Amino acid sequence: MKILYFDCFSGISGDMAVGALLDAGADEKVLLEGLKQLKADGYRISIEKKLKNGISGTDFSVLLEDQHNHEHVHRNMGDIERIINDSGLNERVRKLSIRMFRLVAEAEGRIHGKPAEEVHFHEVGAIDSIIDIVGTAICIDNLAADRIVFSSLPLSKGFVKCQHGVFPLPAPATLEILKGVPVYFTDVNFELVTPTGAAIAKGLADEFGIEGELEAERIGYGIGKREYEIPNLLRVVLFNTCGEKSDKVVEIETNIDDMTAEQMGSAVEKLFSEGALDVFFTPVFMKKNRPGTKLTVLCPPEKKDALVRMMLTHTSTFGVRISYMERSVLDRETAAIDTEFGIIRCKVGKLDGKILKYSPEYEDCKAASEKYGRPVADIYNEAISKAGAALAANPAN
Repeated sequence: MKILYFDCFSGISGDMAVGALLDAGADEKVLLEGLKQLKADGYRISIEKKLKNGISGTDFSVLLEDQHNHEHVHRNMGDIERIINDSGLNERVRKLSIRMFRLVAEAEGRIHGKPAEEVHFHEVGAIDSIIDIVGTAICIDNLAADRIVFSSLPLSKGFVKCQHGVFPLPAPATLEILKGVPVYFTDVNFELVTPTGAAIAKGLADEFGIEGELEAERIGYGIGKREYEIPNLLRVVLFNTCGEKSDKVVEIETNIDDMTAEQMGSAVEKLFSEGALDVFFTPVFMKKNRPGTKLTVLCPPEKKDALVRMMLTHTSTFGVRISYMERSVLDRETAAIDTEFGIIRCKVGKLDGKILKYSPEYEDCKAASEKYGRPVADIYNEAISKAGAALAANPAN
């Protein structure tokens, strides 16, 4: 099992997150191709390898072409969702991006005493923050880790200037987002964790704190813009768990005979958004020979309580059944395959370092199909052909 670990010893911001993920092996070409699909302009991206306190890392920056105009652009949550949903990005990237932005909207709403939908973003709604958050989601999707884990987050003291005036550190939005997240205070008097960084941690983390025997596969450093006594870096490590590649999962199921197909479909979307690994239906016969549907959800153990609550809230059931299981999985990687239809990502399955299978990502094939007006099967077959050649030439990919 692959675990992506964010070691936030010097805090986290959006640009540091993207830089660290690129440095750890996320495909730069996939990132840039994905960001183009946002159909946003007025900026350019700088990606450079640099040294920070003698440590090599990646400096990711969004450079605005007209800073004055961007300072006067205010967007609400609906505006940001439209920018993301109208792009050609795959579903997982869109959902991750919106989840992170919504955390900020809800936090700002609680601080300013208004609904999240009415919050007008300033710094966070600016194009650089949109690029940072969506860029992080693209890189996370590209690295295809099984679990995402964060360290506890360091908080600073003092004050920071923002659109609303002078705020205490940690910024109110940051602290609001980090409810329920393990943090600790330092003596640093500038912002270590930005609201964007807090939303990335809260929105992506399957858990906080890491343990067990692990093997580091890749290590990346994202360079921050501050200078102080410790390196202003975010470290990301892609670990493999040692021993047999297996992990624990929870199966939650219930039988339903009084919901419409539309209601069931809506419940499935909500379950996936809450972190379900898989959701599926099975036809069953219930009491008095009535036809019904068994709803089954697979999830990591730490998502069990949230998904049980969601099933009880968003379906007609009065109770669910819970089973604990162990599954065996292949080592999984993602390869960016260059085709005549652009970059198509392929899932690669390995056993003991040997490639056993590979499969193009459906969402990429679908997006390319819509863009080029070709059947999904044509895109899929082209990606399979190119993937076979590329992986045979570079089996360590």
